[in-house]
Amino acid sequence: MTWRQPLLVALVALAFAAVAGFATWGDFSTAEREQAAMLFTGQRLGLLVMIALAAAGTLAAIAWRQAEATLGAARKLAESVRTVVASNAAHRATAVGAPEMVELANAVNTLAEDRERLRTEMAERAAAARADIEEEKNRLAALMSELSSSVLVCNLEGSVLLYNGAAKRLLGGADGSMIGLGRSVFGALDRHVIMHALDSLERQIAKNEGQPQAQFVTAGRDGGLVSVSVAPVLTHDESGAPTLSGYVLLLGDVTQKVEFGQRRDALLQTLTESGRAALANIRASIENLLEFPDLGIEKRARFSAIIRDEALKLSAKLDEVTREFSQVKQSEWSVEEMRAEDLIAVARARIESRLGLLTKLEEVAPELWLKVDSFSIAQAMSYLAARLKEDFDIREVRFRLTENARHAQLDLLWRGAPLSAETVFTWENDALHLGGEPSPLTVRDVLERHGGEGWYQRDLPLQSAYYRFVLPLGVAPQHAKFASAVGSRPEYYDFDLFRARGVASKLDDRALADLTYTVFDTETTGLDPRAGDEIISLGAARIVNGRLLSGESFQTLVDPRRSMSPESVAVHGITSDMLEGQPVITEVLPRFHRFASGTVLVAHNAAFDMRFLAMKEQASGVAFDQPVLDTLLLSAVAHPGQDTHSLESIAERLGVPVVGRHTALGDAMVTGEVFLRLLPLLAEKGVRTLREAREASEKTYYARVTY
Repeated sequence: MTWRQPLLVALVALAFAAVAGFATWGDFSTAEREQAAMLFTGQRLGLLVMIALAAAGTLAAIAWRQAEATLGAARKLAESVRTVVASNAAHRATAVGAPEMVELANAVNTLAEDRERLRTEMAERAAAARADIEEEKNRLAALMSELSSSVLVCNLEGSVLLYNGAAKRLLGGADGSMIGLGRSVFGALDRHVIMHALDSLERQIAKNEGQPQAQFVTAGRDGGLVSVSVAPVLTHDESGAPTLSGYVLLLGDVTQKVEFGQRRDALLQTLTESGRAALANIRASIENLLEFPDLGIEKRARFSAIIRDEALKLSAKLDEVTREFSQVKQSEWSVEEMRAEDLIAVARARIESRLGLLTKLEEVAPELWLKVDSFSIAQAMSYLAARLKEDFDIREVRFRLTENARHAQLDLLWRGAPLSAETVFTWENDALHLGGEPSPLTVRDVLERHGGEGWYQRDLPLQSAYYRFVLPLGVAPQHAKFASAVGSRPEYYDFDLFRARGVASKLDDRALADLTYTVFDTETTGLDPRAGDEIISLGAARIVNGRLLSGESFQTLVDPRRSMSPESVAVHGITSDMLEGQPVITEVLPRFHRFASGTVLVAHNAAFDMRFLAMKEQASGVAFDQPVLDTLLLSAVAHPGQDTHSLESIAERLGVPVVGRHTALGDAMVTGEVFLRLLPLLAEKGVRTLREAREASEKTYYARVTY
């Protein structure tokens, strides 16, 4: 309803009055016209015109009110219908206005209920049909997340479609922000190296050279070395020919491996160079002694001294290289989290099969996990068991495992004669040799590598002895549960991103559904950033491919370095005590900037939050210059007939449950859900691209609000 309709009513009323007046005047006789002219003077005519205008205005106001009541109710009914169709099937129209409008709203609600029932039935059938496929996809994603190897799956644009925890730890950076769904792998690995590998894969695919693959070693962003194996993800074109649609990256940190290799090479080179000269001197001296048997006593003694001295030097060098090699060997060990019971089972199997000794369990805590190199521990225990059998004819050993504070106590027990301190010292410091499996390491080396301890002790009451290994405790892994329900997909993969190809337009011209977003919210000490109010909490989550990823979130408290008003504490519940020791805003914003890099920012009443960020640009050294969308303004675009656009009212209209209100991350999650449900409503209004969303937002009344 606009001003044109009431104006038209007023003009029609005035025109009717004018026509009626002219018609009456034309019907008068000459005498009557003279009498009328004498009766209606200029002042009286003005009064009549004013009465006519007042009557027309009254009719226009009545028409405005009647039309507004009818058309306003119709407009709200239309918005409700669009909400039901595009966003929230459970929404129902409010019956207001004339009886006919109430009847129409009730009919619409009846249709909505029938539609929701049919949609529910169809959704249940579709869910049953997709359940098996969805479960397999979830199973694959869950298995990937549990692999110790680092795995990434990317589309041809380099967007990450799948990653596991190992890959995030290897390439994600200090805060893990470098790796996430929809993020570019080129932020973590060199683009040129990957593109070269993809060129190699495409050549192999074109030549049909068996299983295509490429391998390379590159520098990570933290300066470490990463080995990368690249395998193709293939599709087939209309002719059936294989084409590259993405790729799988298997990654490993080889920094230490390369360093260890360099150290080994240096040790071998040192041994070779020093040994060559010593052996040459020894050889020359021996040849002189053999070729000249009649040498005098002094010359023979001199050559013998040369042989002795060079042999001692060579022996010392060998000892030095052996020690260094042992250290290198220790550094190469890979510790892993493993169940203590499994470690004992490995040691028992080795002892029984290689030594023929009986083994038994005395006491084992089944819930204990260890962080160990299982091979070296089993090797050390087998070595001790072998010495017990060879030197003291022990025929049976037992195992005992208990927990003590932050360590596990793993005992190797036996019955027999006591050991002397010299014997224990010798066993601890001799190289481990067992069944043709030589090692430069010792029991003491193994213990030191694990940061543990070991000692021999007699148990006089039980007439037994044991050697105790004190080892670090591990943490039992949290295994992912396989999700079978539709809509509960794990958030560490999204294969639908394979379809997001060929988008080369500018950001403003891209469809809203194709963009990646960071939805964020702040809690503050007050409402006026210009008066010195500060951010005390910042929370955010990412939207990728139309999914709000709660698993890829950002949340932190911030020390504002100032006091808070009781009014603000009453709103968000954050007290000054809770903020002591938290990072300051200049530390937080660079981290958040990395988290939000390459995305469109989304917030509710975004002008408020963005003002706080802008005030800290100079101090933090980062500027948030990416596009920003505001759910408050977008709601006004989608529902211009609604009286309020608070976050709670929008959430209620769109069927979004409000959880964690007035917490930064909680509000960000609600805002994200609201934003996703606004997108189809905006599309109904013809707002489909980022440019259209920004331009439509700027035309709303609420866009005038500044902070």
